[in-house]
Amino acid sequence: MSFLAVEKSLTGRRWVGPSPEVERATEMLVQQADLPRAVCQVLARRGVPPMEAAGFLEPKLKELLPDPRSLKDMEVAATRFLTAVCERQRIAVFADYDVDGGSSAALLLVWLRQMGLQATLYVPDRIDEGYGPNVPAMRELAAAHDLIICVDCGTLSHEPIAAAKGADVIVLDHHLGAETLPDCVAVVNPNRQDESGDLGYLCAAGVVFLMLVEAGRQMRKAGATGPDLVSLLDLVALATVADVAPLIEANRALVRQGLKVMAGRQRPGLVALSDVARMDSAPNSYHLGFLLGPRVNAGGRIGQADLGARLLSTDSTSEAEALAQRLDALNTERRDIENAVRAAALQQAEDRGLDVPLVWAAGEDWHPGVVGIVASRLKEAANRPAIVIGFDGDEGKGSGRSVSGVDLGASIQRLATEGLLIKGGGHKMAAGLTVMRDQLEPAMARLSELLEKQGAGQGGPADVRLDGALMPGAATVELIEQIEKAGPFGASAPAPRYALPDLQVRFAKRVGETHLKLSLSDGMGGGLDAIAFGAFDGPLGERLSNHGGARFHFAGRLEVNTWGGRQNVQLRLEDAAEAN
Repeated sequence: MSFLAVEKSLTGRRWVGPSPEVERATEMLVQQADLPRAVCQVLARRGVPPMEAAGFLEPKLKELLPDPRSLKDMEVAATRFLTAVCERQRIAVFADYDVDGGSSAALLLVWLRQMGLQATLYVPDRIDEGYGPNVPAMRELAAAHDLIICVDCGTLSHEPIAAAKGADVIVLDHHLGAETLPDCVAVVNPNRQDESGDLGYLCAAGVVFLMLVEAGRQMRKAGATGPDLVSLLDLVALATVADVAPLIEANRALVRQGLKVMAGRQRPGLVALSDVARMDSAPNSYHLGFLLGPRVNAGGRIGQADLGARLLSTDSTSEAEALAQRLDALNTERRDIENAVRAAALQQAEDRGLDVPLVWAAGEDWHPGVVGIVASRLKEAANRPAIVIGFDGDEGKGSGRSVSGVDLGASIQRLATEGLLIKGGGHKMAAGLTVMRDQLEPAMARLSELLEKQGAGQGGPADVRLDGALMPGAATVELIEQIEKAGPFGASAPAPRYALPDLQVRFAKRVGETHLKLSLSDGMGGGLDAIAFGAFDGPLGERLSNHGGARFHFAGRLEVNTWGGRQNVQLRLEDAAEAN
């Protein structure tokens, strides 16, 4: 049965409330765990029994952090890394150009600097070089270095790593591996085919952090001490959230502790970036994913690829401020480029039809730096895996995003082995590819076939899953603070979503091009503000701004909005339905 009898909302979706099982589990938690009901609702949805509630709410890293040596090649990787440190060898860090790559590189650069070593940073240009190690770059780095560490890349880079003659190579990665691995000192990757997959939820920065934990263990055994690893957890938290890694098991503890470190404002790059993003409250996972992450990514998307890693690793306040300003400007430019590509891609995909296993679009000179973001938008619009490709001549570079339960990376990798792609790979929820123009249609047809076998395309618009209903008077800062104790929230751990039933729109104002600011009232003195991002990209904007006095049910997530030192509750509006 639908929640509040909403079978078809303004965005065409059904509203679904908590299952009877979750309701019963909530009552049991309320009675046995002595916690606020709002917290119990979150715990019940996550399947946390009463006896484990206290431990879940206070995740301890020392209890949840896996043994680094449970990953293959970890011990040998840390040993070779420490040899380079002890012998003052020349070290290069080859990093991907996204937040995970930049954070991973920064972890190593900062750690090495504290040990008195300056490593070389190399981040390939997205357009000129593409993702991952390439033969010319690896050959050049090998000529001037003793050790090359590839972070957030390298698992499929057999030929480029073979070209690194005269230097040892370590790969610290999390992308899906092939049947064979590059010939190098170590490939530490929880998603190698010969791994159990138990730690497959880690992002690359999580893998790098585990390598530093193992290095610290080996140093202590030898009677030495290394840098404080807890102080580096802000970088791990940023990467984990921005790379949309599931916030489960150790990731929960890494992000929770990392947010505490970040709140101390000790890293110049993150302080400067927080300030240009106008963050005026303690950091949370939303800030990492939607304010800081996109700005760090902006350099790799449309600017200079190494800007993010340099910002995160610098110990200079002035350099951090200059880099943060540059990344903020690039992020604004990125948004403009993205909006143009998104409009064209969505129109093309709609013309082709959204009720299919795979939604895709391809266009001339679409910037490679924004195709991944646009693919995310298509995925959200259709609740289907999505691919967006930009062509430059006869070669197209694309990016894809998937939905829960459909492994896009494995299917893309299969297309590459079948010869339909020049190259391709990734992980379950995201992948990249390069395709020739004459293979585009056959490749997309084959990919659609593979994804359909996994169940893609069988559902309509995703249901709006709600944790319960609230009246405006119950939406307090205290309630949100209680809910935050069950966080951090993000991938695989969504923040609770509530319905606020039978409210009037007291005030509606368009903000920017696509957003809508609202003031809602229950007609009895209670009310709250709401913000609907991207409302005018769909039907919400027009209907709610031309409400004609109608009453609506509203659905979304609660957040604390800080302005001028004052706090008030705001609804981040995701959907609405006519209140009959």
